[in-house]
Amino acid sequence: MILCLDAGNTRLKYGLFDGRSWSAQGALDYKEFDDRLGHLEQQPTRVVACNVAGEMPRQQIESYASRLKLPLQWLASSAAACGVINGYDIPEQLGADRWAALIGAWSLHPGSAVVVMAGTATTIDALDGNGLFRGGLILPGLKLMRVALAHNTADLPHAAGHYRLQPTNTDDAIAGGAIHATLGAIERIHATLGSNALCLLSGGAANELAPHLNLHCRRVDNLVLEGLARFSQEA
Repeated sequence: MILCLDAGNTRLKYGLFDGRSWSAQGALDYKEFDDRLGHLEQQPTRVVACNVAGEMPRQQIESYASRLKLPLQWLASSAAACGVINGYDIPEQLGADRWAALIGAWSLHPGSAVVVMAGTATTIDALDGNGLFRGGLILPGLKLMRVALAHNTADLPHAAGHYRLQPTNTDDAIAGGAIHATLGAIERIHATLGSNALCLLSGGAANELAPHLNLHCRRVDNLVLEGLARFSQEA
C-alpha cells in the first residue's frame, strides 16, 4: 500500500493506493498531520510525495516516514517521466505539483490536454498528443485575485459576489472578473492545442470554473495524487 502525499500551499492531500485503485483519499490542515496520518485504516508500506509548501511540510513528511520506518521517495521535476516530456527551459525548475499533475493527466488521458490546477494559485499547462509539456501559465487563484483587490484599493470590498456574464454590482463584478480572467487564460492555452484537446480540471476552485468553461472538460478530484500514483509504479 502506497501513501501518496501532495503538500500544497494551503493543505496536505493524501491517498492510499494499492497499485490499481484508491482505498482512501482526503485532505487535512498541516496541524492535523500526526493525528490524521497516524491513524490510517491501512498501514502503508512506502511513501511517495511532492512538496511546494516549503521546509516545514517537508520535515513533517520526512519525520513521519522515519518514525514508521517507511521508504520515502520525493517526486521532483525531471526531463521526462512516465511518458511525459518536460518542455520547460530548465526542466528542474518546474513545480513538482505541476509535474505530478501532468503525469497524472497523461495517465488518465494519453492525448492532448490543457491541465488546470485551480487552487491557491491557478496553473494552466499545455500537454500535446505526444506527451510533450509545451508550457503554461501561473495565475493568482480566484480567492487571491479577490483579496488583492480588497487589500490594494481604497474602495473595493472583500467581494462575496457571484458569477454573472454582465455584472451590475461591485461584488459580482469582482467575483466575475476573477472567473472571467481565469476562463480566458484557460481558453487561450486550449486554443494552442486545437479544438479536440481535453480540459482536465482539478483543485479546490474547480467548482467555480467548471460550469462556465466552453470546452470539453473532465473533472479530476486529485490530479496530483494521480500523478504520484503513476510515478510510484515506475519508481
